[in-house]
Amino acid sequence: MVAVKRLGHPLDSTSTVIDTMHHMLNTVGRAGWTPEHEREAARIHRDEGDQWLLSVPPPKDLGSFGHGQFAVDYEARIDHHAVRARRIERTCEALAEAGLDALLVWKYENVRFLSGLRAQIISDKSALLNGCLLTAGGDIVLFLSGGEVDRARRIMTWIDEIHAIPIMEARGLIFGAFEHTIAPAFEAHGLSEARLGVDELAFAQLQAFEHALPSVDLKDGDAVMQSVRLVKTDADIAMMQEAGAIAEAVTEAAIEAVRPGVREVDVVADAMHALYRLGGEVPHVATPFVASGEHMSPPNRFATDKIIRNGDLVFIDIGAAFNGYYADLGRTVICGDPSPRQQEIYTAVYHGLRAGTRAMKVGNTNDEVADAVIEEGARRGFEQNFLSLFIGHGVGMGSNEPPYVGESLPGADTVELERNMTLALEPLIWVSGVTGGGGVRLEDTIAVGESGGIPLTRTRFDERLLLD
Repeated sequence: MVAVKRLGHPLDSTSTVIDTMHHMLNTVGRAGWTPEHEREAARIHRDEGDQWLLSVPPPKDLGSFGHGQFAVDYEARIDHHAVRARRIERTCEALAEAGLDALLVWKYENVRFLSGLRAQIISDKSALLNGCLLTAGGDIVLFLSGGEVDRARRIMTWIDEIHAIPIMEARGLIFGAFEHTIAPAFEAHGLSEARLGVDELAFAQLQAFEHALPSVDLKDGDAVMQSVRLVKTDADIAMMQEAGAIAEAVTEAAIEAVRPGVREVDVVADAMHALYRLGGEVPHVATPFVASGEHMSPPNRFATDKIIRNGDLVFIDIGAAFNGYYADLGRTVICGDPSPRQQEIYTAVYHGLRAGTRAMKVGNTNDEVADAVIEEGARRGFEQNFLSLFIGHGVGMGSNEPPYVGESLPGADTVELERNMTLALEPLIWVSGVTGGGGVRLEDTIAVGESGGIPLTRTRFDERLLLD
């Protein structure tokens, strides 16, 4: 039997959850064993220590490449129990620094980060379905849409407390959930007068909260979650490497589908087949982005029934998520032969991406990364042709998150880069009046390194479009 330890404190192998389960099996008999007994065994085991970690060290090269998608018996890979324990530990530290007693999060990526919940995603309702309460002591309480409860109670054995709630949209149901489910859970954990960080609430949720828990002091909890998720661990990077490998296959499938006579949506169909065949959870965007020809100048940011023609530039931005982490990846290719103007635009974007990647080193800022990209475009005559959007964004358990690179709107933050921050760098230059389209974007997911950015996505560039 493998020995286990709690955050560095070794225990007898007789204290493992396996032994606890064996004892309970002997007591109730195999015929009487139920999922409730399984959860109780895990709870007893956890009560001696919040999280138990296998005493197997991670590989020294964890995060440097994709080791493989699954746990295996022949190689140390990602220890997800350890990952969850470290997330809770880091978030509790951030809670203390912010002077908060607890966090209540509703955004899908924050719930996934704290609890490991993978749930059904209903478009446009991510913050209305499932909630997660984290106390300063590291306790987790899940409030789940009814369709998730039975499954979660059965398989998420590391969570003790799971409550059913409605979709938080009908006003009466929202008030009922807060009065009869959420408020009692807060009171049971001594949080009826807490300083509580919250990441996102619909207006009716806020009103129900103030009605059911009037003494709770609501604070900005999303800032806490952003600070915790900003710098990735090596295990996080390893999961992003796996997402990157899937995103590369998705992009390659899309590139191979490009030819005269197919539609943008046909390219998406082949790409999505690759995504799900390789176990990807979702694409980077809910509306996969394939735009051809004049649809890229300016960009049409979803696939349509437009037929791809000879001489069209075709942009592909679909990406992939795996184990909750995203890889954002975009490539522009030519259908047929490029024009000289298309080559000039592509070459400027390519070298802009390369310059921005080199600038992604520890100690630089997001503004310096943006400057490197823009300077390369300006040097080639395209300073006024960048898309009026940021040039890059954070990526991780959120598909698009702070910090932003090259954001020109008021209030943009300057952020000093740290090792293992991850950004999706995505310069886009478009020029009107070019037959076959004059819009090019290239995008990679990149980790900040000591001497420059480390690409986590590796899909080939179209050498037919490169002048130098």
